[in-house]
Amino acid sequence: MTRTVEFNKQKLIMARFGEIALKGLNRHKFEERLLHNLALKLKQYGSYQVTLSQSRIWIIPNVTPTVTENEIDLLLQKAIEVATETFGIVSVSPVYLFAGDYSNILQISRQLVEEHLERGDKTFKVDCRRAEKSFPLTSMEIMNQLGGDLLEAYPELKVDIHQPDFIIKVEIRQNLAVYSQVIQGVRGLPTGMSAKGLVLLSGGIDSPVAAYMMASRGMELEAIYFHTFPYTSDLAKQKVIDLAQIVSRYCGRVVLHVVDFTDINLELNAKTPKDMITITMRRMMMRIAQALAEKRDCKAIITGESLGQVASQTTEAINATDAVATLPIFRPLIGSDKEDTIKIARKIGTFETSIKPYDDCCTIFVAKHPKTRPNTAAWQSCDSELDCAALTQQALSKITSYDIRYDRIKEFQRDYNE
Repeated sequence: MTRTVEFNKQKLIMARFGEIALKGLNRHKFEERLLHNLALKLKQYGSYQVTLSQSRIWIIPNVTPTVTENEIDLLLQKAIEVATETFGIVSVSPVYLFAGDYSNILQISRQLVEEHLERGDKTFKVDCRRAEKSFPLTSMEIMNQLGGDLLEAYPELKVDIHQPDFIIKVEIRQNLAVYSQVIQGVRGLPTGMSAKGLVLLSGGIDSPVAAYMMASRGMELEAIYFHTFPYTSDLAKQKVIDLAQIVSRYCGRVVLHVVDFTDINLELNAKTPKDMITITMRRMMMRIAQALAEKRDCKAIITGESLGQVASQTTEAINATDAVATLPIFRPLIGSDKEDTIKIARKIGTFETSIKPYDDCCTIFVAKHPKTRPNTAAWQSCDSELDCAALTQQALSKITSYDIRYDRIKEFQRDYNE
């Protein structure tokens, strides 16, 4: 993929990145990964050129002369949606990019003003950045002249430098860019820059948010879900698949592994004291997650736990769960308030799916009065009644996996004991 491009006068999408600009000698790796991720996500919607020039990403639809302006606008709108949901992008703007002079800047600015007046906007200001110092006017001269010319052409306009309805933005680089919209993106780092993590994905509110948060730090995601049919319905499993598909909208892909956990859970319930069943079950899940993560080359395990939120999330209970794992366990929500988590879930679109009334095994197979502060002797006693290694291998042989992308889901089966 080329890193420079010569632009003709056209309407396209300009995307900005933030944190990547702070990288040192390996900055180009982050930029190349971001370009790759964008191009891959856009591919399903049409043919686009994705290039990098002067610390800006440019997204240009590849169209034929017969394509109408409305069709081009639809392609640009889809590009905006994709770019604002791609980790690494801070913001995007539909821009007019061209080689020209001040008269061309004024012409396009007038076109943008008329569009805003049709929407009922009445106040504006002008902002200009001049990176190309050979341009005959300074930034301040462009702002003063353009603001005055627009006020003269449109007497109904008023200047408001503090809270304008819209801003005419001009960037003077190798070419000239004029635009008036800045649409916020999800920020973060490009997916694939921070290895791969395995998230324990339930049908609740927290774990999809935890998955999203770690993906925003550049992690590729795989997920594991423990299904206890018929005690939990296939609707519960479908809810988890739906959640994974929503998360894949941002990170591009989630590989979901559904473990047949029914027989294992029944054995745990038969051999474990009732007040310890939640701890024993979570320790068993962590063993299986650890084994699967190693098979799938995941470098970390991710959970949606928040300290003290439920009985299994006390410091002692978390220590009991961590004791069976050797991989690092990331808990991005550990210090989060539930309301803060719900706000993120609403923003990313998982909340309405998470609250569908289909229970998972963690809500069905629980004690009325679980032990909240288990000590080492308590969970070691429970382990002595179980063949944990055999149960782990049993789980690995009963996994159905789904390669989930936002536009499709592909099921595959494999014995991870191989």
